[in-house]
Amino acid sequence: MPRFRHARAALAGALAAVLLSLLAAAHPAPAVAAAVPEVDLTAARAHWIDATTVVWPVAAAPGGSHRLLHDPRGRIAAADGRLTGTDPGRSLRLTPAQLTAEQRAAHPHLADLPAFAVDRRDADRVEAALRGQLVAAQWSADGTLTAATGVQIPGVLDDVYARAATEAQLGPVFGENGTPTLSVWAPTAREVALELGGRTVPMRRDRDSGVWSVTGHRGWYGQPYRYRVTVWAPAAQEVVTNRVTDLYATALTADSERSLVIDLNDPRLAPAGWDSLAKPGPVPPRRATIQELHVRDFSVADPTSAHPGRYLAFTDEDSAGMRHLTGLAEAGTTHLHLLPTFDIATIPERAEDQAEPSCDLAAFPADSPDQQACVAGVRADDAYNWGYDPLHFTVPEGSYATDPDGARRTLEYRRMVQGINGAGLGVVLDVVYNHTAAAGQDSASVLDRIVPGYYHRLLADGSVANSTCCANTAPEHAMMGKLIVDSVITWATQYKVDGFRFDLMGHHPRQNMLDVRAALDDLTLAGDGVDGRNILLYGEGWNFGEVANDARFVQATQAHMAGTGIATFSDRARDAVRGGGPFDADPGVQGFASGLFTDPNSSATNGTEAEQRARLLHYQDLIKVGLTGNLAGFTFTDSTGRTVTGAEVDYNGAPAGYAADPGDALAYVDAHDNETLFDALAYKLPADTAPADRARAQVVAQATALLSQGPVLGQAGTDLLRSKSLDRNSYDSGDWYNAIHWDCAAGNGFGRGLPPVWDNEHYWPYAAPLLTAPGLDIGCAETGAASAAYRDLLTIRATEDVFGLATAEEVTERISFPLSGPGETPGVIVMAAGDLVVVFNATPERQSQPVAALAGRDYALHPVQADGADPVVRSAAFSPANGTFEVPARTVAVFARG
Repeated sequence: MPRFRHARAALAGALAAVLLSLLAAAHPAPAVAAAVPEVDLTAARAHWIDATTVVWPVAAAPGGSHRLLHDPRGRIAAADGRLTGTDPGRSLRLTPAQLTAEQRAAHPHLADLPAFAVDRRDADRVEAALRGQLVAAQWSADGTLTAATGVQIPGVLDDVYARAATEAQLGPVFGENGTPTLSVWAPTAREVALELGGRTVPMRRDRDSGVWSVTGHRGWYGQPYRYRVTVWAPAAQEVVTNRVTDLYATALTADSERSLVIDLNDPRLAPAGWDSLAKPGPVPPRRATIQELHVRDFSVADPTSAHPGRYLAFTDEDSAGMRHLTGLAEAGTTHLHLLPTFDIATIPERAEDQAEPSCDLAAFPADSPDQQACVAGVRADDAYNWGYDPLHFTVPEGSYATDPDGARRTLEYRRMVQGINGAGLGVVLDVVYNHTAAAGQDSASVLDRIVPGYYHRLLADGSVANSTCCANTAPEHAMMGKLIVDSVITWATQYKVDGFRFDLMGHHPRQNMLDVRAALDDLTLAGDGVDGRNILLYGEGWNFGEVANDARFVQATQAHMAGTGIATFSDRARDAVRGGGPFDADPGVQGFASGLFTDPNSSATNGTEAEQRARLLHYQDLIKVGLTGNLAGFTFTDSTGRTVTGAEVDYNGAPAGYAADPGDALAYVDAHDNETLFDALAYKLPADTAPADRARAQVVAQATALLSQGPVLGQAGTDLLRSKSLDRNSYDSGDWYNAIHWDCAAGNGFGRGLPPVWDNEHYWPYAAPLLTAPGLDIGCAETGAASAAYRDLLTIRATEDVFGLATAEEVTERISFPLSGPGETPGVIVMAAGDLVVVFNATPERQSQPVAALAGRDYALHPVQADGADPVVRSAAFSPANGTFEVPARTVAVFARG
């Protein structure tokens, strides 16, 4: 099939993060225009919200009339101010009406628009009308056509069919004797048939649910199939016959050309030991420590891996990558978060179809534009993409399998899960249900070619919203919500994964996420083979786009998810630690760990000395809120001397603290979006900062997340000072910029050329001088030191209960910041955590921090650090005479009470 490369210039969390940084609270989507006096059948400005009601922003037509016209063959057209192809017998009369309170609440973005009631005499025509072209038309009293438009139908489809359809089992379902039944929800289709084995098999429609199904025989097993759906397609403005794969597919042929009749319970698809798979012990969300990793990044450049770039690389126990992951697990990492591994629309799955750069990338200078130009020449056809462009939600991506043509990808995916679990790590899947790679009649569109106009969120004119970067789905619609829940349950039960990270979760209704949580909680070891209550859920709770500020439903945003057991990424401390925001025009904006005020760089953007000091102290307030787990109610003294709660600390006009419980907010300082932490510090630390000091600054930054309450996430390779050569959005930058180099002799990835022009051109003037700067030439000494220091802190987090407190009350009782206030040392945070004291010294100088209340106490450097790998931290000391803690430059020291 043709391949499509959807430029994701504002990817997932990156897009949301910049919008949140620039807009404290996104403005609501503007209301639909009050009056649209036009005849345009290519638009869909009328909303049929339930079987009895249509909402349509048209001006009143005193004495006129309104109707819903329908035609099963799509022959209604507009010409010269008139409609042609209409039939009086195929229409529903509309009369002006008022929305009920319930209807207004269900459709808040339509609440203030004119409404019309479907005449009760025409109620028996509703089902027929939904199975063809629909036009809302208005005539004046003299019979002149004054307005006509297409009709949005998700609301009425849910009203008419969802109660029965949500109970249906869709996709391939097997009886006890192995007989398959294939079912697809297509309520608006004129006809649906099954194409299988070179023949076309009729399917039967259930009137109550709108589900078409057919039962076959055991000989169908393993056969490729498609549905042949004849349906009115608004995008094409005609009735079409689509040959389309199954949106509930569980297996595919290569390049997703056909679905396969496969039973995931087939013993042949289970690797040895699958039924008795030993999982790592359960971890409450507040104790989770997660590494985020792309399947291909992990092994494609690892010469010790027998399966570079494949699922099976995670079964290579003796590879450098697996040894590193196992070491992290032993030190305290609990989960491995895999970037999208479902069926991806933009990667050729057969190795022979995958292009590779034709030039010698390593031969070009470190600051050359030639590397990115060479990568650009093949990026539409290479083997790389982050994968935020879903095609089929519940089938493993084929390019990571040794054979993409068939069900081997299922077997190898399960072996991958086994390998990761065997290393002591749970598996978290990055799932992207908020958009698809395409909509309409595009060949990369599946949902919209089965039920056109339903699965995607439509704007006022009927066009598909794309605020997420691509075609936004609509989880607020019953069957899209069902698809998400069913897909998650399949991954949980059939692949035994341990968690899910929801991309752009703020575009989901809160209720949809609660439904996912409830469905997982119902899974038991006895009945389903997994304990769903121990499966992690977290996601990006950003607030933007057409759904912002609950414009259409109560969103799954940061504030709304507090107390649900579903965590959200917190950008508050992230920005304070790094400095500025992800999309600053000048990447040299400094923060706590990058030298603001304490080690200023040459960027004028940072402001005067006084401005830097004030901003740094406010950043420290944000970091303190983050260290408490972003609790809204935690009380402390801020940098102005006021007693404040976390919710009263400002983050770009929004509350910094929004969590109700310590597990509500996920702490992080870098992820796949935006520059790696090393690259961000390359821009922000002074140019003459020595490599060893850069390594130490990186550990300080990581520690602010690692020693926070609640779950923590870090990008894989960050402990090794991983660089992407300053690429801020490497979603399609190929292996050259993305691969992790586990062997320090291969470098950390820095200086592999100017980052790709398509999303970095503005930053080239800043990047070019850095890529050849001697202070950024990182070697094994620096990567080794950073990794070892990080692991020591990781072990402290894992072994000290105070870094995983269960309730907000416990955090209030056991966490404090004794030196907070206007007199606090800029660049230094002192945190008391139960019997521990943690000093974060981000400054380039040794610091003394007297805590009078601790005079006479017996504190010493934590045994893990005292006996650890970092010789610098071992010089940290405590003086009981005056309660003073002394900590070396760019060091986080943990002191334990004797």
